[in-house]
Amino acid sequence: MVLSHGGRDVLCRLWKPLSRQRRWRGAEDGGVGKTTLIQKASEVLQSSGMPVDGFYTQEVRQGGRRIGFDVVTLSGARGPLSRVGSQPPPGKPECRVGQYVVDLASFEQLALPVLRNAGPSRSPGHSVCIIDEIGKMELFSQPFIQAVRQTLSTPGTVVLGTIPVPKGKPLALVEEIRNRHDVKVFSVTKENRNNLLPEIVTCVQNSRT
Repeated sequence: MVLSHGGRDVLCRLWKPLSRQRRWRGAEDGGVGKTTLIQKASEVLQSSGMPVDGFYTQEVRQGGRRIGFDVVTLSGARGPLSRVGSQPPPGKPECRVGQYVVDLASFEQLALPVLRNAGPSRSPGHSVCIIDEIGKMELFSQPFIQAVRQTLSTPGTVVLGTIPVPKGKPLALVEEIRNRHDVKVFSVTKENRNNLLPEIVTCVQNSRT
């Protein structure tokens, strides 16, 4: 997980180095519970009075089998991110990760407005933007890449997000974020996930000062 704070040199970000601001991002391997951790963190931060917005990804199962992933915004909107065996719209290139075909139109319709509206202009003081996650599926979208960079550079915005652990060919934006000086990376594992929540919340809250 990574935590980043725009416009400052020392920030906390929560990155997901195993599976997946100002900015904050996290890293973790699939199935270690990073999305649950981010959801809990967002609930604690909201209850403390911090404005929080963003989105997370959630697996979709049918008959006990995972058939894809949905994008879910903190305001409750939901749409498909990817599905097994689906086809892209006519005339559109196929964006595939393994058996999953990414629904770029659905993803961008939900995620981009959240990122573009992030920042203190929505409300006084600092705000938190949840980005779960910045991975292969999401990075098919060039507008998403641009929006993430913009959000990471927005003064008054703390980004709490997740990124994947390095495997195979590096993802350019992931490595760019991982190497930023204003990002703090937390590795999420099954062993430490229950103990990270207070540290992550404290890191976000301290980034406001």
